[in-house]
Amino acid sequence: MDREAGTFTLQLATWHNTYPLETLDRWLEFYREQRSIFSKCRDTYDETIELLEKAVAERDAA
Repeated sequence: MDREAGTFTLQLATWHNTYPLETLDRWLEFYREQRSIFSKCRDTYDETIELLEKAVAERDAA
């Protein structure tokens, strides 16, 4: 998380991307929804959701 730049980077084994910090909650909601909709692929979303939840906790701790 780069508070000065107002961004966070989501990095997994095969890809990464940087997003505006103000979109963090929307991305978490999106991935939770995807996990719910595509229950057969549920496990594929777990790591992303965990990373986003940690980022939310870090953001809120400041």
